[in-house]
Amino acid sequence: MIKTTPFHESLLETHLVVDVRTPLEYEEDHLPGAINVPLLTNEERVEIGTIYKQTGPLEARRRGLHLTAHRFPAMVEEIARAAAGRPILVYCWRGGLRSKTVVSILDLAGFDAVQLQGGHKAFRHLVLSSFDPFTPPAPLVVLHGMTGVGKTTFLLQLARAGHAVVDLEGLARHRGSAFGELGLRQDISQKRFETLLWDAFRRLPAGCPILLEGESRRIGRLTLPGNLYDVMRGSVKLWCEASVATRVARLTEEYGRPEYRDGMAGALERIRKKLGGDNYEAIKGHLDRWEMEPFMEGLIRHYYDKLYYKTRDWVEDAIISLEDFSSGERELNAFLASRQQAAV
Repeated sequence: MIKTTPFHESLLETHLVVDVRTPLEYEEDHLPGAINVPLLTNEERVEIGTIYKQTGPLEARRRGLHLTAHRFPAMVEEIARAAAGRPILVYCWRGGLRSKTVVSILDLAGFDAVQLQGGHKAFRHLVLSSFDPFTPPAPLVVLHGMTGVGKTTFLLQLARAGHAVVDLEGLARHRGSAFGELGLRQDISQKRFETLLWDAFRRLPAGCPILLEGESRRIGRLTLPGNLYDVMRGSVKLWCEASVATRVARLTEEYGRPEYRDGMAGALERIRKKLGGDNYEAIKGHLDRWEMEPFMEGLIRHYYDKLYYKTRDWVEDAIISLEDFSSGERELNAFLASRQQAAV
């Protein structure tokens, strides 16, 4: 009998995690840190599935053995190199024949290998249940503010300084605005985003307030899982401020790159109706002439500031100036310290 184990997050630290599903399955989502050593190719899995449906499991298994047996030595060697002496956790879709086969071969070769009970399907259930309902490991502190104030840059600075930070836009590979995909490719699945988010929360230092940026339910084409959005709405809120001139400078620095020019023109076209004809033509003219400062100021005054936070049904717990990030960090630290002292 091969050894099996239910999932526990400590396994991610103690074992080499091996995903033996196809490359397409792995790309859609996989356990954090897992390597992909596929037993079947994408095309072979389709073939085996067809045989299973049309002829039955016995013929499917025989065909699978014929397709894969010659790969076993190379697979064992690849896994052994990556394991470097660590025990090995192997999984497939739902803890079935693929992972059982690989664990059996590793066991025969003398390696300490175990099969994940329920496979990726069981792990997915754990991830989804962790967000519905979502209970954060520490209180959330959510940063809000108009586009261009520098919330993301500020958060990344706070992370480098040792604060507990979850970069939602970084994980989603999208900045969450009409121009949010410039220079990025949101080429991850909803499942992958949820796994990355689960992993980000579990890695945070214990007991520290968790800082993140205020978002809508959707970041590009991805959706915040479970009731995370509602938990964020009910958490501590900080309003971040900066002058229009500072916001223009920051947006110009981030987006004002010649390689983004076509992407900006396309994004501008998509918000044409919201801008109105005259505003669109004026802003487009600045883009055509590559006048980045008036282009960004036009977007701020005629699009961003009219669309985002036009109305708020909440009052912030504090206001922080991000005119200078270092000063903003001192203000934030003072605010967090005062809340901690009040809670004692």
